[in-house]
Amino acid sequence: MPDQTTVPDQTTGAVAPSWLDVPADHPFGLQTLAYGVFSTEGTAPRVGVRVGDLVLDAGACAERAGMESGEVWLAPTLNPFLAQGRQAWGAARAWLTEVLTQDTHRDCVEPHLLPLEQVRMHLPLDVADYVDFYASEQHATNVGRLFRPDSEPLTPNWKHLPIGYHGRAGTVVVSGTDVVRPSGQRKAPTQSAPTYGPSTRLDIEAELGFVVGGSTELGQRVSVDDADEHLFGVVLLNDWSARDIQAWEYVPLGPFLGKSFATSISAWVVPMDALAAARVPVPRQDPEPLPYLVGAGAAYGLDIHYEVELNGTVVSRPEYRDQYWSPAQMLAHLSVNGASVRPGDLFGSGTISGKDPGTRGSLLELSWNGAEPVALSDGSTRSFLEDGDEVVLRAWAPGPGGSTVGLGEVRGTILPARP
Repeated sequence: MPDQTTVPDQTTGAVAPSWLDVPADHPFGLQTLAYGVFSTEGTAPRVGVRVGDLVLDAGACAERAGMESGEVWLAPTLNPFLAQGRQAWGAARAWLTEVLTQDTHRDCVEPHLLPLEQVRMHLPLDVADYVDFYASEQHATNVGRLFRPDSEPLTPNWKHLPIGYHGRAGTVVVSGTDVVRPSGQRKAPTQSAPTYGPSTRLDIEAELGFVVGGSTELGQRVSVDDADEHLFGVVLLNDWSARDIQAWEYVPLGPFLGKSFATSISAWVVPMDALAAARVPVPRQDPEPLPYLVGAGAAYGLDIHYEVELNGTVVSRPEYRDQYWSPAQMLAHLSVNGASVRPGDLFGSGTISGKDPGTRGSLLELSWNGAEPVALSDGSTRSFLEDGDEVVLRAWAPGPGGSTVGLGEVRGTILPARP
């Protein structure tokens, strides 16, 4: 029989015994209970819950336990579960905690625990809509200094509303998916006319993605105080960016083909409930936002620690807690015009960057637009990505009772452009 471990209670921080042999300091212990979609050889994709280095076949376990509501976990995406809303998410988490900690459920659960190395992970949700924001004041300031050196770094609207663009949901891919170098129009300042070809300034953006559940009708908005009813969980997100294509196309309507070729997310969705201990105040917002962006539900950020690895070298350690706009404010602004919310909506935080050069979340900033190339451990340098480069984003957050909540990783390798 495995040794008993302990799991922090999600509200009090107290510990309760568990029959599972999961180390108390494992980032995917019972304090996390992240959801994903997996398959094994010869089986269809379905919802799993990560427990240490095991995956619980959630639907099969629920079926054996006679829990009819667990039927949604037999689906090939999280969307049916996301559609059920906050009350169902909380009840499911409580049930999972119970069956994974109380020995009386062991015979029901244990046959449905699979080693992580034996499963294949899939995109965890069918992305309904994808919006990407620009919520880091330091990132926006850095980009402004690079591209508008003779003007104020922040545009006049930046501190009044969370700026964003509508991305392409169909090109969101799961961690481990290779990224083909995009081609498109680009025009350097020294050129008289644009040319077409593979991007030569391919970049990353280390972000946090928010997975949305529940739904609203067209014309109905989500207030900041109701945002938590729709915020299901988070994923790590890499908003791959072709800076040369972006620079030529973005005036006057913003990013388009320089962003829409691929967006990578992590395979595991960490519930917002797992991040309760990671909530922190947002930075002081001055001027005070308009009333629809103010409320008790808007008052928190998240203490999430990142590292950005390029070809085995950690090149940056951004901190999400520095983001100016909160997730509740981003969702409230996204819907303030009456845009409907659907299960499986995804929105990104925008690049996470801090004041210290070692906390910048893009190569554009790390290399200061190529003027200060980034040194790698193999002796090479990078200003932007080359074919064959592999980028890995990892992150973690404080959990209850002094535990750590793991957010896993999102990785991708650059392949040459196609003819």
